[in-house]
Amino acid sequence: MSRHVAIVTDSTAYLPPRTMERHGITAVPLTVVLGDQALEEGTEISARSLAQALQKRRPVTTSRPSPEAFAETYRRVAESGATGIVSLHLSAEFSGTYDAAVLAAREAPVPVRVVDTGMVAMALGFCALAAAESAEAGGTVDEAVTAAEKRAAGTYAYFYVDTLDYLRRGGRIGAAQALLGSALAVKPLLQLDGGRIELLEKVRTAGKAIARLEEIVAERAGSAQVDIAVHHLAAPERAAALAERLRVRVPGLADLHVSEVGAVIGAHTGPGLLGAVVSPR
Repeated sequence: MSRHVAIVTDSTAYLPPRTMERHGITAVPLTVVLGDQALEEGTEISARSLAQALQKRRPVTTSRPSPEAFAETYRRVAESGATGIVSLHLSAEFSGTYDAAVLAAREAPVPVRVVDTGMVAMALGFCALAAAESAEAGGTVDEAVTAAEKRAAGTYAYFYVDTLDYLRRGGRIGAAQALLGSALAVKPLLQLDGGRIELLEKVRTAGKAIARLEEIVAERAGSAQVDIAVHHLAAPERAAALAERLRVRVPGLADLHVSEVGAVIGAHTGPGLLGAVVSPR
């Protein structure tokens, strides 16, 4: 068995499976509750199925992994030869996932550092990659955590949704903000700020909102070397078009990822989501 620092995250990181395999990153799945069915994100429910359920107005909720699920993952990773584990998760403002990981870490067979990154989707994924690259270079648990936190500090996530209703229903944005958006018939641009979803700008049409999203991302990227991820839910054409425009507009672009979000994030944003993550290297 190889002796190493292992990286664990959760299913909302939305890292490509090949990337996770190449870097030895393990993801613990969150759960989507569809009617009376509890389904694991990534294996038992797809983004397409989730979008169809939302369009039919079926009740959808989400749930954190259990502490037992984390405990089993930590045991399995330790048995593979890990001498320490860095466990990186979506913002504790969104989910109890971080708390479940902390509970499990107390009984783990090797030291575990659990980190609330304040991020989600590939904003979290880029943090996990930074930690994995540090570990691959022989870094300690502390060094891997530092690499992840440094990446998080420079990473920004922006997104457009067709409606704030899904975020309001899930308690991820205030009712007053959602009501304001509906009353004015505006298209909202949002951002991650301090681990929370905050209203960034209100734009009159979907086309103008997406153009403004592109402008914000290009300005944030500047000329630095950056990785960018474009996310969507049931909007592949929008995502592909935005990605191609950013490819032209961002001179320091290193990697560009385009992917559909999973069912957990999709449940809170609704179909039509278009998001972009900017993460300097």
